[in-house]
Parts: sequence; structure tokens; C-alpha cells
Amino acid sequence: MTRKLLTGNGAAAWAARLAQIDYVPAFPITPQTEIIETLSHWIDNGDMPGKLVTLESEHSMITAAGAAASTGVRTFTATSSQGLLYGMEMIYTVAGWRAPFVLINVSRALASPVTLEPDHNDVLAARDSGFLQIHCATCQEVLDATLIAYRLGEDERVRLPVIVNEDGFYLSFTREPVTLPNSDEVKDFLGEFDAQNMHFSASSPASQAVAVLGGSPYSYFRYECHLAAEKALVVYDEIRDEFEQRFGRKYDAVESYHTDDADYVFFMMGCFATKAKAAVDGLRAAGWKIGLLRPRLLRPYPAQAIRQLLTGKKGVAVIDQNLSMGKGGILHSELTSVLYGDKNAPSILISFIGGLGGRDISQEEFFEMAKQLKQATVEGITPAPRLLYTADELRQIHKLQAIAHVEREAYE
Repeated sequence: MTRKLLTGNGAAAWAARLAQIDYVPAFPITPQTEIIETLSHWIDNGDMPGKLVTLESEHSMITAAGAAASTGVRTFTATSSQGLLYGMEMIYTVAGWRAPFVLINVSRALASPVTLEPDHNDVLAARDSGFLQIHCATCQEVLDATLIAYRLGEDERVRLPVIVNEDGFYLSFTREPVTLPNSDEVKDFLGEFDAQNMHFSASSPASQAVAVLGGSPYSYFRYECHLAAEKALVVYDEIRDEFEQRFGRKYDAVESYHTDDADYVFFMMGCFATKAKAAVDGLRAAGWKIGLLRPRLLRPYPAQAIRQLLTGKKGVAVIDQNLSMGKGGILHSELTSVLYGDKNAPSILISFIGGLGGRDISQEEFFEMAKQLKQATVEGITPAPRLLYTADELRQIHKLQAIAHVEREAYE
């Protein structure tokens, strides 16, 4: 094993290299482009085998990835934001093909308006497609989750594509020390892609699927995908244990931080959860019994683990870096559905929307969320969902911008 200072994008590229991927269909989009540039450089220099092809769009790129995986080729690709949405038709299609490959999504907020900063609405748009989803908080996790994703998606009990998500800029361009496992160890961990009945022969082509189905067989095929995704929970735990044994790092489907004795819990995913950990440490130093839960797996949803970890807690503050228009935070809605009817569930679930478009969530805001959570549990009243970035804050920014504009004109 070696240690390198890598960005999240660099970690993703290294994972693809260590997995000895054969084919990379690609289309550049900020902030994902560094991944493709790195792989292209290695392939051109002969540092790794495989073939990289630049397609004319994300739609074609995902089509090519699914087609390659369907012929037994270990395939890797990456996208972000509007690119993921551009290929959304094929995201659903290739999942229905049961074509296992890994797609790195570097989360970036969606238009309109346009921003280059991250939130999770892009990746959550693919939530119901059939792709599995693993969400990362560190550069090390990006590398390890990608390796785990290949084992998971290629397992004969699963056979589904996997999205590995990293937050744009905050993680994709942040350099952290990353441990690179030995390539032979990775090869032994992953094994060869056993395509089984997935193949293609130009001289004797054979159909592997039916293009158009009526309602009854369609329903059967879609439900089979659902059952395969559910099986991935058991398969993931098996892979997690083997990965820990081989490489010394353990990645539970749900990360639990200081929750054993906690009365109050932050619930969120992505790299901003590292800031929540710092807030937990600060609050615990002040005498609070508080912790953090962070789902790594979003699909399949680790419902049972979440229920067990939240049993007996007084209250949960759910922090969504997404917004389902007209409904609210998606994590909050999903957590509510999991806990409904459980007599040991927390009585208070507060919804906070934060980090949209990359807007920072400060330590002071985590402290204030904890304060509101504690007050709600004492009063027994759940407050209405709220956005952490308020109209008053926006007016203050506009005021400061106006002052700066006047001062700049005076200087000129």
C-alpha cells in the first residue's frame, strides 16, 4: 500500500485504474472532467490498459457504458449535474438491462439558475432508476467505495449498475491523504468480471432481452430489479466485511458517530457530514448527548439499520442538501417513512434544508439546529421545515454588494 495526496477526482481515477477497467466512455463536464483527463493521460502513456472514447453527449456515453457492460466488459464512466440529467433516459434503460458498471457522479446543483457549486438534487433525480447509490464523505471513501461498487454491482445476486457520489468542489478538488491498495490485492478482491450469460458475438448475434413488453411481464421485470436491489443490502454487508479484513477500513451502510448514548442525532449524507462531526465534538464538550448518522447507501435504503440506530432517541435533525419542490427534503421524507409506526422511534423529526448550491453550513448553524431540536423535544412540538439560508441573509448580502459597488465606482 502507498499513500498519495489526492483530490476526490484523483481518487476516483485511481480506483478505476486499480479495478483494471477495460472501457471508459466519456463526456467532460465540470467538475467531473479531471477524472476523465487523468484516465486519458494514463491510457495514452501506457500506464494502464483499456480504451477511452469521447462520445458526443452524456446520453451516448451512458448508452455505450451499458452496451459495453452487457457484453462482459468492466466499464467505468463519470458525469455531473446537467450531464446526469441529459443521460437520464439511458440511466433508467441500462439499469433495466441489468448491466453492471460504475458511474461516478460529482454532485453539482441543477439549473435554473445556473451554479457550479454542489448539492444533491442531481444524484437524487436518479434515485428511482434502478442504479444503486453509494455516497462518500472523504477522498479515501471515493476510492474504496468505487472498488466496493464493482464487487456489489457484478455480484450474480445483484447485477445492477452503481452510482458512487462525491460532492463537487468540496470533495472533488480537495486534496487529502489517500491510501492506495496494492494492485494485486485489488485484483484478488475484485476478481475477473464474470459475465455469465452476458455476451456478444457478431457472427452469431442473439437477443438477450425483449424491447417492448405488455403490462404484466413489464411489471415482473421491474419488480425483479427491485428485489435485486434489496438483495444488495445483504451482499454489501458481506463485501464490507471482506474489504475490512483485506484493507483495514470498514464502511457500514450507515455511519454512526457518537450515537450509542445520544439523545439527539443529526441525520445527513455527503461531505458536509464531516462538519457535523466537528459540531458533535463541540457540543459533546459542552455536555450534550448528541451524535450523527450518515447513510452511505441510499439505494438500497438501509431501513432496518437506521431504525435500530435511532431506537430510543429523543429527536433527530434531518439536514437535506436537496429540495423536492412542493414537498421538502427527500432524506426527511424517506426517514419519516421508515420510522412511521415504530413505537421506539424518536418522537421529533425536524427538517432543515441547507447547503443548496454549495452554500456553506457553519458550525454556528449546527449548534442552532441542535438547540432547536432540544427545545422541540421538551415542548413536544415539531417546528415547520426551514431553509438555513433566509431572506434576511439574502438582503444583507445584497446590501453589502451595493456598498462594495459604490466604493468601487468611487475608487475608479
